[in-house]
Amino acid sequence: MTNEQKTEIQKMRAEKRTYKEIARNLGISLNTVKSYCLRHGINDMRCSPVDEAPSQERCCDYCGRMITSKNKKKRFCSDKCRNKWWAEHPEHINHKAVYKCTCHFCGRSFEAYGNSRRKYCCHECYIKDRFGGSHD
Repeated sequence: MTNEQKTEIQKMRAEKRTYKEIARNLGISLNTVKSYCLRHGINDMRCSPVDEAPSQERCCDYCGRMITSKNKKKRFCSDKCRNKWWAEHPEHINHKAVYKCTCHFCGRSFEAYGNSRRKYCCHECYIKDRFGGSHD
């Protein structure tokens, strides 16, 4: 890759052009453009808060990078961002499979997520019931 191509890549990324557009305009491989941008830290296309994103382009809810999707409307640019966002926002999780159960050993009521056949409220009750123990 020539120095002129490198400066063109930097200019086009500053104009928020996609890797595909840059590769097509410069006549070089798409992967060459991607790897150059990633190595030199010019891969971010951050959304400005003032601009309204077109219907197919959105901003990642976690990091703010531009997301271009052909089919599905995506909220996050990567699994890493998705996992971090959900870890920081547990109040937005919609637990549809929460079951109220009663412990077979101690009789305490508890909530179990995703398993309606759970028998014990904790591992300690399981061990005491399975291997012998007294009610405390």
